[in-house]
Amino acid sequence: MSEELEAMGTAVEGGLIAKALEEERYGATGGRGENCLNCDAVVTGSYCANCGQPLRVHRSIGAFWHDILHGVLHFEGKFWRTFPLLAWKPGDLTRRYVHGERAKFISPMALFLFSVFMMFAVFSFLGDPFSSGESIVVDDAARSEILAEASQIDERIEALTAQLPESSGSKRAELQEDILRLKKGRNVMATISGDPIPYPNVSLGDGDAQIGNFSDDDLDQIQSGLDDINEGNILNENSSITTGSPQADRIVKDAVKKVTDNPELLLYKLKANGYKFAWLLIPISLPFVWLTVIGRRGYHFYDHAVFTTYSISFMSLLFIFCAVLAAIGVDDAVWGVLLIFYPPFHMYRQLRHAYQMSRPEALVRVSFLLVFTVICLALFFAILLALGVLG
Repeated sequence: MSEELEAMGTAVEGGLIAKALEEERYGATGGRGENCLNCDAVVTGSYCANCGQPLRVHRSIGAFWHDILHGVLHFEGKFWRTFPLLAWKPGDLTRRYVHGERAKFISPMALFLFSVFMMFAVFSFLGDPFSSGESIVVDDAARSEILAEASQIDERIEALTAQLPESSGSKRAELQEDILRLKKGRNVMATISGDPIPYPNVSLGDGDAQIGNFSDDDLDQIQSGLDDINEGNILNENSSITTGSPQADRIVKDAVKKVTDNPELLLYKLKANGYKFAWLLIPISLPFVWLTVIGRRGYHFYDHAVFTTYSISFMSLLFIFCAVLAAIGVDDAVWGVLLIFYPPFHMYRQLRHAYQMSRPEALVRVSFLLVFTVICLALFFAILLALGVLG
């Protein structure tokens, strides 16, 4: 329940922060006659001509909650003028904003903040809506293969256990960690094959209650990990990591140990850092947008920043929309098509109309932009991984 409350608070916070980037019009009561309560200028109408604050300000709890809902849902009406253009005519929105039509639309950064906070709130509620959660049925052939690998792991556990009495200090601690890791893997294999868990006193972590529900990706990762164990790539006591620098070797080894000891913590850090550092996508993408439109005169990095921020904001909102569709049970063919095919189409329309390109030129340039997008995402996730491992 605490996560849901945190998500609600985050959504409200996101809306209010985004609204704060727009023209703020709040003040306090008090003041003299028809003077502005904010800057004390003479007011001849309903709003101050100097700072824009309303002449009459509220001081009631009802109006306070109205301000919250107004900030989260309405953006003073700008949302309903911005989003239709953002969804269908993003190039027109980008060009009009760059060329000065700004009072009627949400600014790119305000919309970006709102989308990021909303994504955090929605996924805090929904968890992983794209996962089917269906159990994988293991056939006889696969079960036989698992049992054969399980036998090898049992032998490895016995061999390491036999070395314990002769070991002491750090060597003994390393052996105990290796044995524990092997036992966890052996329990996973027993669960998949439907056999009794051989080491019931060894906990697998927070996901024990749902250990029977594995996706294809989960099985692939488990198989890969077991292969590494059998081949000695992870637990071989003679294996070493060498970078040429003792200090760098120690950092890398510590990082690998953190990942192998607690992968759930690493996943949590990746998610948390993904929200906190989402803004990095903008500076990462800017040089690639410039490369995409290189050769076209009359455009500046500010124009590319508006283009990039609006594009990322829409992709975030589209991802949220598809997640909600998946969570309420809409067929995956519907949201899958949206998630796969609409982003390239959206990028093509935004690129073509924002930079006034012909159809053939836009098609050529958007193909480069799609490649650059993959590079940007890879760089972003590499940064998140580094922060998660080393942080």
